[in-house]
Amino acid sequence: MATTIMNRLFNIPSLICQNAAQLLKNGANNAVKLDQPVRNNWTDWRMIKDNKRRKLLVQHAPDRLRMQAIKKNEILPAEIIEIGQKMLEQLPRDSGITRVRNRCAITSRPRGIVTRWRLSRIVWRSLADYNKLSGVQRAMW
Repeated sequence: MATTIMNRLFNIPSLICQNAAQLLKNGANNAVKLDQPVRNNWTDWRMIKDNKRRKLLVQHAPDRLRMQAIKKNEILPAEIIEIGQKMLEQLPRDSGITRVRNRCAITSRPRGIVTRWRLSRIVWRSLADYNKLSGVQRAMW
């Protein structure tokens, strides 16, 4: 279950590269030409940055949650609250939840995202028109 959540969070590139490496290892020399450019699932640099932010979020989320709880606690002494505030400031800025942006997994479009499929409305509609999305049916009346 944890791996499926990680895959959804990070939009990990497909297994094409791993399969190509296995084919090369097994002796299929015609399968992949080494002089060709490598294809990955990153549409543009914004998607790469968003993926980096998602990884930082998962890495620092427990620490950030604890530091915020210490910072907002009114019962603790002021010195401890100040220490918690300084520790929170030392965490990377990109590790906050507000820095993550929902983007289309195909086009990297930042607006009009259908959350369940993680696609923009334009891509979602084009895929739904040709029955490429399970559970989606055109409206008929």
